[in-house]
Amino acid sequence: MASHVVGYPRMGPKRELKFALESFWDKKSSAEDLQKVATDLRSSIWKQMADAGIKYIPSNTFSYYDLVLDTTVMLGAVPERYGYTGGEIGLDIYFSMARGNASLPAMEMTKWFDTNYHYIVPELGPNTKFSYSSHKAISEYKEAKALGIDTVPVLVGPVTYLLLSKPAKGVDKSFNTLSLLSDVLSVYKEVIAELKEAGASWVQFDEPTLVLDLDAQKLEAFTKAYAELESSLSGLNVLVETYFADVPAEAYKTLTSLSGVSGFGFDLNRGAKTLELIKTQFPTGKYLFAGIVDGRNIWANDLTASLAALESLESVVGKDKLVVSTSCSLTHTAVDLANEIKLDDEIKSWLAFAAQKVIEVDALAKALAGQKNEAYFSANAAALASRRSSPRVTNEAVQKAAAALRGSDHRRATNVSARLDAQQKKLNLPLLPTTTIGSFPQTIELRRVRREFKANKITEDEYVAAIKEEIRKVVQIQEDLDIDVLVHGEPERNDMVEYFGEQMSGIAFSANGWVQSYGSRCVKPPIIFGDVSRPKPMTVFWSSLAQSMTSRPMKGMLTGPVTILNWSFVRDDQPRFETCYQIALAIKEEVEDLEAAGIQVIQIDEAALREGLPLRKSEQAFYLDWAVHSFRITNCGVKDTTQIHTHMCYSNFNDIINSIIDMDADVITIENSRSDEKLLSVFREGVKYGAGIGPGVYDIHSPRIPSAEEIADRVNKMLAVLDNNILWVNPDCGLKTRKYPEVIPALTAMVNAAKLLRAQLAATQ
Repeated sequence: MASHVVGYPRMGPKRELKFALESFWDKKSSAEDLQKVATDLRSSIWKQMADAGIKYIPSNTFSYYDLVLDTTVMLGAVPERYGYTGGEIGLDIYFSMARGNASLPAMEMTKWFDTNYHYIVPELGPNTKFSYSSHKAISEYKEAKALGIDTVPVLVGPVTYLLLSKPAKGVDKSFNTLSLLSDVLSVYKEVIAELKEAGASWVQFDEPTLVLDLDAQKLEAFTKAYAELESSLSGLNVLVETYFADVPAEAYKTLTSLSGVSGFGFDLNRGAKTLELIKTQFPTGKYLFAGIVDGRNIWANDLTASLAALESLESVVGKDKLVVSTSCSLTHTAVDLANEIKLDDEIKSWLAFAAQKVIEVDALAKALAGQKNEAYFSANAAALASRRSSPRVTNEAVQKAAAALRGSDHRRATNVSARLDAQQKKLNLPLLPTTTIGSFPQTIELRRVRREFKANKITEDEYVAAIKEEIRKVVQIQEDLDIDVLVHGEPERNDMVEYFGEQMSGIAFSANGWVQSYGSRCVKPPIIFGDVSRPKPMTVFWSSLAQSMTSRPMKGMLTGPVTILNWSFVRDDQPRFETCYQIALAIKEEVEDLEAAGIQVIQIDEAALREGLPLRKSEQAFYLDWAVHSFRITNCGVKDTTQIHTHMCYSNFNDIINSIIDMDADVITIENSRSDEKLLSVFREGVKYGAGIGPGVYDIHSPRIPSAEEIADRVNKMLAVLDNNILWVNPDCGLKTRKYPEVIPALTAMVNAAKLLRAQLAATQ
């Protein structure tokens, strides 16, 4: 009975790590307090998996921020600006790299493949000095062993680490990070030696970049790396784990030929083609870690179908070499269904969170070994049948309306330059107009008001009065700062997706279904279980109220259909694009109601457009076609004078810039500051962009406050490649996670920079 879990959520069932981290960052608790919470969480996770019967339990999957950052720290590859001089790296440098500090910017953060999890991008160059600077992998292995649990230490694979890195500041952009492979491997050898000495019998290398379209040179790096590690790995069982997509045929051939590797892990949930490769050419005598339980979604596994698939694999690889596993780390799903008090019993029966997926893995392993739990399998079959037949899932009118969208174009009738002229006549904005992305700080008091209203501790009138007062405060702040296009601050909203999902049909919400996005930031994804529609207006009351408080343009703030889709747990019984079209129609109704209420600027955020892009190039065009179409559906019916904005954040957009242009928004605000302004390279290379654009001028995910001069310098870099009449000045993202003592001076600097540059431009003209 061989069972394995690739990784497990680390925030805790009640977000214990989140609160411990934020308390430590606010200097309300000590490093020892934080470490105690972390130790208790790790212990409970390992014991939970051991009690469930899992044989191969992972360790070193815990992190205070991000596993790629942990690897950078392990390798001692700290950028020079953080002042690292050697020795074991402590929390001060670690969190400075992740979040920045009063004087230093953070490292770049971007999406982990096609998930909503973020990682800190390593900065490497020919002069990077590698040294073994964090013994976390060994200490956590020993920690588990002291509890009587022998774990499989997990390391980000050396080639994946280098392929996910970027050239450091000042290093030529063409620098090949793979040239550092031997230097990196010297540290990996030290880690492996210590793990062996500590008694480890297995080690897991996560190499998910093997699912990408890699050229021969990159594939050769895998061969070289594991050949060089082979003697160090002698005496250890080695698992190389892949996930998130099919492994291409050439990569599969490279992977299954690696030296010194005992087993290979594959995502069989998203890897139907890989399944065929396994059945035709799996190496004799090797372990297959079959990722049959979905680590990316929360639907209960079809145990009968999974068991049949496993039995077919058993005949290929042998009974003693087949290991039942999750498709990827469970960190991408919610923690434990046992904590759910909000979901009704019917929907709850259709679901499996991380804790339940561990049980599914064990049940499948036991069934494969002839110890099938008939009652458990029968209950699973009944739940699946209930979901298929439930009248709550299907709305024929919605399905008919969404189906009618296929094959149509849904574009605004007038081109963007003509629309911008019409909008400028109406809005009369200055050169380099300033705005923010939408949210303002969510204070403890504000959260308390929302919480008490949900718990019926205050009346609706009291709630509306409190939110109205908060909006008035935010409007006044922006007017005092002299911001040009205002937002209402979103005080009524818990989350940019959850807020809308709660007001749509076909979507359910958990009470504690939190998933880590980055650092301490957690989101509670909606559960799209049925056809989606909008019973009534969702934002018109608050936006109209806010507009009545000012003569300046007030943005209506919406989340776009692709982002709602990609940041939800999506039904798996119909194609994703069908669900997206349904959401697009709901948002379209809201856009048109906002326009009718007199809102002249409407922002439809598509923060997750890039995130949903398939990892394989052959599948990308189809996704981009329906994703861009979905956005256009939302606003194709508005007047030329209504200005449509969209916002995107923390992804590499350069390779999809033409699709972004095809979205046909009037203005796009987009992350720029934390990624070393690489977005601007697109325009340096000759891409013509005629719509309004606001590349973010400062990083809101850092507590650091920029100066007006620094922001002006950043805008000047933009002006070198973008026309001044299309450029907007705005932060990178929403301000909800920041505090007012950070927000006010940062926005003051932003507005002052815009005014300074307007004066300079006027003088030169």
